[in-house]
Amino acid sequence: MELRQLGNSGLQVSAIGLGCMGLSSGYGPPTDKQTGLALIRAAVERGVTHFDTAEVYGPFANEELVGEALAPFRDHVIIATKFGFEISGTDRTGGLDSRPEHIKAVADASLKRLGTDHIDLFYQHRVDPDVPIEEVAGAVGDLITAGKVKHFGLSEPGIETIRRAHTVQSVAAVQSEYSLFWRQPEQDLLPVLEELGIGFVPFSPLGAGFLTGKIDATTTFDPTDFRNVVPRFSPEARKANMALVDMVKDVANRKDATPAQIALAWLLAQRPWICPIPGTTKLHRLEENLGAVTVTLTDDDLKQIDAASSQIELEGARLPEAALAMTGR
Repeated sequence: MELRQLGNSGLQVSAIGLGCMGLSSGYGPPTDKQTGLALIRAAVERGVTHFDTAEVYGPFANEELVGEALAPFRDHVIIATKFGFEISGTDRTGGLDSRPEHIKAVADASLKRLGTDHIDLFYQHRVDPDVPIEEVAGAVGDLITAGKVKHFGLSEPGIETIRRAHTVQSVAAVQSEYSLFWRQPEQDLLPVLEELGIGFVPFSPLGAGFLTGKIDATTTFDPTDFRNVVPRFSPEARKANMALVDMVKDVANRKDATPAQIALAWLLAQRPWICPIPGTTKLHRLEENLGAVTVTLTDDDLKQIDAASSQIELEGARLPEAALAMTGR
């Protein structure tokens, strides 16, 4: 597996990581624990070193799963987790909370659940408008000084937030949605990350599954699947947006690859410091995703993809309005 460096941070991770959220929440019922442990360990065996979790996934259960799965390999992997929500009961209805004292309490709790003495990459999950980002960066800086955290990250921040945070504590990575299904980061985010030397970790690099070609307008999601409330996943939007999937399938056929592999290879080709974290609950999908590192898209391939996708007008917002309100984009 190719290794990539997240910006100027010195933090090296596998070119393709594993987003672990779906093992515990988001896409339906939680995966059986033994299945989850086996999948994460299979990823390690196949060269994955970058594992992404968060306290809210479950909540809490995903960190425990990731910690247990990676315990035998702890010195050889990078664990990223997140703070920023006030968790109430079994969900995040308590809202945002990035007060410094809360950040430090979350770090201690996450360390315990992960069964480790340090967090490699600690993200603010969503920007808290009630807490200046300078205070957030300072709190994470204190945790870095204490040895509990190695690197600071931001998830779904705005450009100004990134700049302000970076002046207080170097930001190693920004995590936001990016794929052929959502390309807005190209407009302003990628240039700023390149300027500041910050790595980029795209989540939903397969468009929450849409770019795999396994979803169409007739697909029915589990009642607990978040895609039920995402405008871009309404049956009407899915039907309209199939033009993008058809384009990706055409490229896949030419390159003797799968649509998922083309979608990931396209991301890897955008910048050398982009490290996507596709998620899955199935071993054969994990192997398929990791196979993207062997797919080479030429300059002509990339130009053709850009030309074809520019003619496709996608329908539907990428998130519900309430969730969009908590992002910087």
